[in-house]
Formats: sequence, C-alpha cells, structure tokens
Amino acid sequence: MDNPKLGAENIRWDLSAMYKGLHDPQIDADLKDLVARSKAFNENYKGKVKEKLGAAIGDYAELDMLGNKIFVYLFLFQSQDVTNAPVKAKLASAQTMVSVAQAENLTFFDIELVGIDDATLAALYKSDPVVARHKPWIEHARIYKPHLLSEPVEAALTKRSPFGPGAWSEFFDETEADLRFTHNGETKTLTEMLGILTNSKDHEERKTALRSINEGLAGPFAKYSAQTLYVIAGESAVERNDRGYKNPMDARNKSNRIPDDVVQMLHKSVTEIGGPLARRYYKLKAKMLGVKTLTWSDRNAPLPLADTTIVPFDDAWALVLQAYESFSPTLAALVRDFKKLGRVDAPATQGKHTGAYNYSIVLPGNKPASFTLLNYLGSDHDVMTLAHELGHGVHGILAGEAQGPLMFSAPTAYCETASVFGEMTTFNFLKKRLVEKGDKDGLIALIAQKIEDSLNTVVRQIGFSNFERRLHGMDAAYEKWNEPQKFSPAELDAIWLQTLKEFYGAEGDVFIYENTEHLWAYVSHFHRPFYVYGYAFGELLTRSLYAAQPSFGDTFEPLYLDMLRSGSTKNVVELLAPFKLDPTKEAFWANGIKVSLENMIEELEGLIAKKK
Repeated sequence: MDNPKLGAENIRWDLSAMYKGLHDPQIDADLKDLVARSKAFNENYKGKVKEKLGAAIGDYAELDMLGNKIFVYLFLFQSQDVTNAPVKAKLASAQTMVSVAQAENLTFFDIELVGIDDATLAALYKSDPVVARHKPWIEHARIYKPHLLSEPVEAALTKRSPFGPGAWSEFFDETEADLRFTHNGETKTLTEMLGILTNSKDHEERKTALRSINEGLAGPFAKYSAQTLYVIAGESAVERNDRGYKNPMDARNKSNRIPDDVVQMLHKSVTEIGGPLARRYYKLKAKMLGVKTLTWSDRNAPLPLADTTIVPFDDAWALVLQAYESFSPTLAALVRDFKKLGRVDAPATQGKHTGAYNYSIVLPGNKPASFTLLNYLGSDHDVMTLAHELGHGVHGILAGEAQGPLMFSAPTAYCETASVFGEMTTFNFLKKRLVEKGDKDGLIALIAQKIEDSLNTVVRQIGFSNFERRLHGMDAAYEKWNEPQKFSPAELDAIWLQTLKEFYGAEGDVFIYENTEHLWAYVSHFHRPFYVYGYAFGELLTRSLYAAQPSFGDTFEPLYLDMLRSGSTKNVVELLAPFKLDPTKEAFWANGIKVSLENMIEELEGLIAKKK
C-alpha cells in the first residue's frame, strides 16, 4: 500500500510528548492518578460548588487535561492500526476504569453548577477571576439544566457508556478497516478503492471499482452497519425522551450554539438553491467528459484535461505552507511546527483509520497540541485535504493557547472555519499561479475540482443529514418527527437512493445510480448523530467570511485570528458580528451558496465557452 515515490512513508507521528509507547508504565500511573484526583475532587467540592466554584473549575480543568493525555494518546496510537488488539484492550480497560471513577465522583459537579442561583453567580463573576474567565463555559453548561437527570441516574449512565453505541462504532471502524475488495486481480482496501474513483481517468475502471465497492459493502457488512445505526438511533431516542429534548437534533444544535431555525434555514437553502446548482454543474461535467448521462462513478472523476500527476508529500507540504504564508505568517509558523514536532501521520497503510482528521487537545501544564492523520496518496484532492486538516490544527493551537482546556474546542458547526479557510487560501494561491502562467486547461481543472469539493461539503453533507434525519424518525417530507424504527439494509438502501435523487435528480436526468444503493453503509459520521450538517454550515459560513476579506483590508487577519482564538466562548452570531455578517438571516445562507458554488460555476462556464 505504501508508495515510496510519495515520500509520505516517513511522515509519522511522534507521540512521545504524551507517552513513550503502549507499555509505558506512566500510562497506568496516570490512570491511577486520574482516579485518585477524581475522588479528591468529590471530597473537596461535593455540596460546596457554590462556595468554591473558582477552585473547582481549576481542578476540573486539571482532570480534563490528564484525561485527554491518556485517552487521546491511546486513540491516536490505535488510529495507526485499528486492528491492534493490545491497544484496543488497553483502551477498553482505561475507559471502564475512568467511567466508573467519573460516575462515582464527578457527576455531582454539573448538577450543582447549573443549580447555582443567578444572583450568586452574578456576584461570583465580579469577585472571582477564574469564574469570570469561564463565564461562557458556565453559561453554556446552564442551558442543559432542564435536561439533566438525577445524580444516581447520571452516574449509572456514565458507568454504562463504554458499552453503549460508541462500542458499536469502534468495532465498525475495525471491521471497515478489514474490508478488502478485488480490483483488476489485486486486493485493495476501501481507502484505495475510493482513491480510484477520485483519481482514475478511465471510465470503465471507475465503473468497475464502484461495482466492487458496492458489492463488497452488501451482505454481512451492510447488516452490521444497519444494526449499528439502529443501536445509535435507538439509544439517542431513549436519552432524548428521558432528558426532554424537543427533537432528535435539539441536543446537537444546543451543543453547536445554533438556533433550530438557523439549522432549518441551512437545510432549506441547500435543498432549494444548492440542489439545482449541483445538477447544473454535473450536466456541465457530463459534456466535459463527452457523455450524455453520468454514472455515479463519474461524480468525482478527474476531467480529461486535469493533471493527475502524483504530488510527492514534500511538494504538497511546501505548496500548502507557501499558501498559508501568503495570508498569515502567524499561521504559517504554526504549520511549520507541526512537521518539526512530528504531529502529522501521512502514509496510507493497511489497518490505518480511514480518511483524515485532526485532533487538537490541551495537555497538562496548559500545553496545546495538535495531531493530524492523513491517508496521503498524492492526488490534488489529498493536497487540499492536507490544507484542510492543518487549518483545524492551527485553530486548535490558537484557541488552546488563548482559552485553556475547557473552552478551546469550537463547536462542530464552526470548527470547520479554519480548515475551509485553509483550503480556500490554498485554492486561490494555486489559481493565481495558473492565471499568471496562462494555463487555461489547468485553471478549468482546478476550478472544477473546487466546485466538486464544495458540492461534496455542502450538498452531499446535507443529503447525508437528510438520510440521518430519516434514520432518526423524520418523515419523507422532512416536516414531522416520529420515533425511529429498525430498518433493514434493503429499507436503508431505498431511503439512501431517495435522498440522493432529492439533490441530484431522477434516474437518468443527471446520473445513473447503478451500484450506489449500499454506499450508506461505510459512512461512519452517522455514528455521531447530526454531526454531518456542520460541514455544510462551516463551508458556507467560511466562504461568506472569505468573500468579506477584501473589504476589510489589513484589518482582516487580526480579526480572523481573534475569531480562531475565541474557541467555544462565542456563539455563531457573536463570532461573525465583527465581520458584519448575520447567520440568522436566510439571505446569509443564500449568499453563501452563491459565493461558494454559483460564482464558480459561472466562472467555469465562461472559461469553457472562451476555450471553444
């Protein structure tokens, strides 16, 4: 699977900032210390949170940092080989031990925190600097007051958490990593097969690869995936009803600090405006590929004039670094540190966690750290993925330095801000170079690729969200919530195809949907309920922000860096106010789609017309 020509094989994590290895005795020592500190926290603060809130917050933050050190290390270690039995056993043992300690010793804290009366809290904000600094964190915790259960029930739920839906999801990752597909007489992983769909210029090869993927996901894997989704939706429904949330998305929306009606605006705008733009682009792509109707395997295919030369990792790194430097030397300096400190794991290896992600944390001593996982295969898409994940990384470091462990992590829906901004900066850097060189073919291919990336992030993710809403009980008209039911793989196939056609058109209009019915089965984001709409939210928000950049001139960079440093201390309205943008208005989302998709499609149509 490794390709020495890529130069990615030696770009591996150095996790020694946490531990020396899986058998480092310090892991067990830290676990014991975490349990002991949890007991001490209970002894020092139970029944006294109102009187000792500042000190309690300080000690709670220390517990958070130590827990992050242990569990993030084990998660990152496991990501390099999700089939590694010893690390799985170590992680399971640690989760069980710590969940019991948390249940028995820390459950009271949230309950007492939200129970503090407003007058007392107002006085503490004035008298205690630690409490004052953590006001955004405290106020956000208090919105969950109506949804908290009794301390014994909360403790019982915490003890059971290692054996709940997350356990199904963890085993799903391992099972998916074990999947193997036959292609042209060779055995390949899912990551490699998806790479063929993105990189191959051979229509028949892509078509064959998609058929192999779809058939490989059917049968036992689809049954397992369907059961995983049932367990997750069912558990979510029980908890929602017990806690009194309005609907299945209420908890996620509260976590994201986004009003329900804004989330609905997002879905409505993408359906009504983004869907037709998607069909408009893919009809144009069909003409560029010289076919009347696209097969689904053509959706991400490179154009005939696209340069599919493999980009060595060092070249990709240099290009992305130069792009970041062109916008912000501050961000470029952080990017340099990631490679220097060994915070990137790049090669695609067997057993490795699929896809790409960034994990930013604050370690003991208030030391922010950021780790990026890639499966780098050298495509232009992989270069943009690198720019994207490094954006998450710089976001995590800036917010970690400014806000500390309890308030650094931005909510899901706008944690994508820096990552999408990093992609856009890299895209425009490349675009400028092509314009200066007069490379019209390269420019057409680059813009087409960016349109497809935006469609995948906006339209496809809202399509995912619609599938997920159906899974959790919403009717086919997306108007009413019902209790979720257990769907068979065949029923999930049918819902999946329906959600595809809602955005991409009826069979034969734009696409032929052959060999697509089982593709829902490998989307692990569904295991984190209603996580996916955050991608579309972040893309459109950031594109609107990026479009505002010229009007701010030299004042934009410091405003932008301050926004990243805010972490989770602001809601989305507060976050965008300095840029004179208002996400509570429907026009904001319509304009976001225009600047992210419509303008690029019109530019591409103009370039193609001139080329004729």
